[in-house]
Amino acid sequence: MRPKKHKTTDRTICSGRRLDQIINMKHELVQLAGKIAWDWIDGEIAPLYSEDGRPGIETRFMIGLLLLKHICGLSDEGGERWVHDPYFQFFTGEEFFQHAFAHERSDLSHWRKRLGDKLALLLAESLRVAHEARALRSQDLKRVTVGTMVQPTAITFRTDAKLLHAAIKGLNRLARRHRVRLQQSYARVAKAAAMMAGRYAHAKQFRRHQGQLRILRSRLGRIIRDIRRRIEGQPALEEAFALPLGRTAQIRSQQQRQRGWKLYSFPCSGGGVHRQRQGRRALPVRREGLHRNQ
Repeated sequence: MRPKKHKTTDRTICSGRRLDQIINMKHELVQLAGKIAWDWIDGEIAPLYSEDGRPGIETRFMIGLLLLKHICGLSDEGGERWVHDPYFQFFTGEEFFQHAFAHERSDLSHWRKRLGDKLALLLAESLRVAHEARALRSQDLKRVTVGTMVQPTAITFRTDAKLLHAAIKGLNRLARRHRVRLQQSYARVAKAAAMMAGRYAHAKQFRRHQGQLRILRSRLGRIIRDIRRRIEGQPALEEAFALPLGRTAQIRSQQQRQRGWKLYSFPCSGGGVHRQRQGRRALPVRREGLHRNQ
């Protein structure tokens, strides 16, 4: 459902004062917030929402958070700085200081996916504001510079427990999608075993850690055999489950230090990571900017 339009109120709260009474109104973020056409952006994004369901998050909050992320070079997790910075809160439309982040960290990713190509509106509005503030000249728009850089990502090294747990969840999800009724999903058992495996590995209790891996492997094997029995003689289902069952069987049989080819994630080959110990990885990022003539 379309987000509610941002509204201001004149009421005062006994426990605190308004942000515009305690911050410097000449701060650059305050001045920038007054120049952005929030209503225009909200009107352009409105067609992406339906009229039914729960109201979405306010457009100004998400757009403001997205702009702050790029202005200050923050990751999605770094957006938690919003809780400590009154200027961040004022920029995203808050009237009173908030002591907790009111939304989930994943909301920003979901919101970005919903917008898709509409994110170009941010670029258009940024250029308009820069031109209006005389920070950008018309001749600067004649040439665009494109470059690449790397941005650290919050991914970590892979573990067998995480991979086995992902395989169990993936098969259960696929079975629900194709309406294949399993005898047992082992969802809670697998989640607990994966959690305890991580704790035992951290405490260097490797015998107990291997015990949890055996639990995960045995439950994954039961699900594989159960699915094969239930789809036998049904060509459409056999074709749909052929590749996932092959991958999960490979995940179940492979060992931590085996030689040769090994699967590191389910269902793709780029994820399945857990616990940050071996350093951050670099994610290539494509950036475009205006070439300013000096």
